[in-house]
Amino acid sequence: MPLTVYLMAAGIFSMVTSEFLAAGLMPQIAAGLDVSLSQVGYLVTAFAAAMAVGGPLLSAAVLRLRPKRALMLLFGVFLAGNVLAAVATGYPAMLVARLVTGTASSAFLGTAVSLSMRVVPGGQAGRAASVALNGLMLGTLLGLPLSTFIGERYGWRSAFWAVTAMTVLAAALTLFLVPRTERQESGSATGGMRQELGVFRNPRLWLVFLTSTMVIGATFSAFSYFNPILTEVSGFSSGSVPLLLVAYGAANLVGNTVVGRLADRHTLAVMVVGLLANGVFLAGFALLADVPAGAVVFMLAIGLAGITLNPAMVTRVQRAADNGPLVNTMHSSFITLGIIIGSALGGAAIPHFGLVSPVWIGVGMAALGLVTLLPDLVRARRSAPADGTAGKPWAGAAGMPSAGTAAVGAPAPVEGADGRTTVGC
Repeated sequence: MPLTVYLMAAGIFSMVTSEFLAAGLMPQIAAGLDVSLSQVGYLVTAFAAAMAVGGPLLSAAVLRLRPKRALMLLFGVFLAGNVLAAVATGYPAMLVARLVTGTASSAFLGTAVSLSMRVVPGGQAGRAASVALNGLMLGTLLGLPLSTFIGERYGWRSAFWAVTAMTVLAAALTLFLVPRTERQESGSATGGMRQELGVFRNPRLWLVFLTSTMVIGATFSAFSYFNPILTEVSGFSSGSVPLLLVAYGAANLVGNTVVGRLADRHTLAVMVVGLLANGVFLAGFALLADVPAGAVVFMLAIGLAGITLNPAMVTRVQRAADNGPLVNTMHSSFITLGIIIGSALGGAAIPHFGLVSPVWIGVGMAALGLVTLLPDLVRARRSAPADGTAGKPWAGAAGMPSAGTAAVGAPAPVEGADGRTTVGC
């Protein structure tokens, strides 16, 4: 895998660590800014909203720049917001800082994933996305506990300064080690903004986005409430929960790596199996939440099959449209929307149905995610050649022509019976 892909993971890691800071240091930030815990909670929501809304707008603004120049600009915007958070003396300044960093983080994620998929051969695009997105997984596994440790020991401002240092290092490595790359030479790029926006006229792309929203929403409806469920229902001490969350993060890393190796050749199969497995694991966690051993087993299983579907989700987006930065940023917005919906519905259900109810909401969202895959499954069955592959509904479901390829009249990529992408005539 090219060095560029690992550097993209490093940049994503630093920004994801910043995203988790407010949640991990709520009491300290509340005391430092003299605000309530609920107001600090709004900082988490503000970051997510900025990712969902501001990210695509900023990505569109840097679309005409070469990828490396766009990345450096996004690093600069993120650093400005993160420094503002570190020196903020009041709540309004902190709120602005979170909006700025959330916007930059989303745009960076889309641009970084797009570049990672461009610098490898077509058959390795999903694996490249997996490696880049390991930065997100490592943010959960290492970034959250590390920033929380620094914040608790040296003050919450120190945690923001630590993220600043990590981001400066990632930016410097990107500046000196990532080769200069021209703007993407697909129909969407050479045609400018009009072509880039043109891919959104594809109805299938919006269905792909919706699947991703359901996948992430199903997972975060449970993940958002792991802490109170593990302590109040499963009976674990508050001191053991961070260790369990580290184990969950490790499961994320393993699952993401496995999915990344399968995503290119078996995209739809990975999505179907992953959603089925996640629904079963969520149901198992809900049913055995009051049994400590069962709760841990199913929590780790959710870690293997939840957000780890990201590489397959990114590959579906690429094949439904292209791998341009604006498309990838919009995809991250729908992923963020899943986080918001899952956590919000879970929070609304708890007063009426108890602490475990958000997990059942996750089961329902996983089922809806499977429903959104049905058109692809039907399309695959209809298009399967009469050579014995007709019974394999995922043999060619993901291999739809990309909008960018169609725009320039090139042969459309088609996924064959073995799941490999080839060029059709």
